[in-house]
Amino acid sequence: MATKEKTLDDLFLDTLKDIYHAEKQILRALTKMAKSTQTDELAQAFEKHRDQTDGQVQRLEQVFEILGKRPQAKPCEAIQGIIAEATDIMDEFKGTQALDAGLLSAAQAVEHYEITRYGTLKAWAKQLGKKDAAELLDQTLKEEKETDQLLSRLAERSLNKKAA
Repeated sequence: MATKEKTLDDLFLDTLKDIYHAEKQILRALTKMAKSTQTDELAQAFEKHRDQTDGQVQRLEQVFEILGKRPQAKPCEAIQGIIAEATDIMDEFKGTQALDAGLLSAAQAVEHYEITRYGTLKAWAKQLGKKDAAELLDQTLKEEKETDQLLSRLAERSLNKKAA
């Protein structure tokens, strides 16, 4: 029996499932990271991003709906690895001045992964003529870039100096 050739549509759906799982994992991780941080400013940044992430999950569910599919997650090994590194940082640097710089670096690794995924998904949605999906993905992409910039400002303004 011949297998059906995979298409960009298949790849789009597969990647959508991947980022859906990632966002759900990120929601849990951000709560732990916000509780572990030593500065209110970083805790607030994590809490703000957690709230944004909740909205991003809802947008992904809208994209699934546009595709006529039920929301489904596929384990995202990349985000699981990044979150494992964040957990290691929380354990190994607990109580040190370097903790927040480490947590921030883990958060930026998450952001960079998300920026890559959402940029790719947006481009594929446009290529596939899924304008409504592309617009939803673009909203999230913009939020991820803003969060990355906020984290960079926090690192440069205070957290890296404090860790040094």
